[in-house]
Amino acid sequence: MDIRSTHRIKTSFTFISLADIVLLLLIFFLLSSTFIVQPGIRVRLPKAITRDAEIERNISITLLGSGEIYLEDEPVDIATLPGRIYQRLIEQPEQLIVLRADREVPLERAVEILDIAKGAGGEKFIIATQPKAE
Repeated sequence: MDIRSTHRIKTSFTFISLADIVLLLLIFFLLSSTFIVQPGIRVRLPKAITRDAEIERNISITLLGSGEIYLEDEPVDIATLPGRIYQRLIEQPEQLIVLRADREVPLERAVEILDIAKGAGGEKFIIATQPKAE
């Protein structure tokens, strides 16, 4: 008696399942990349043509048009700002201080905050901007 199986192993590979996986990964990365925005407080930054690359190790000071001051994402008043900056600079002295000021903030106020940061021990400063649309 000659009993043979009718099932044979396929020697070809179907790419349909692989294409489904790649498509799902592409959709996932496209959707998740839209969630990468600047964390924290919404500030309408001034526009500039040139732009420096942001460094991860920095101290972010945010000035709102309403007069509120934030160190990183925490509200702070002007009296405690120097001490809070000094504490962060002790941990890592070579940190860059990034001033994120709203467009409506007077220049005098921005210079006052930078002067406070310099008095607290800051040496490297940058003003955050957003790129101009061409």
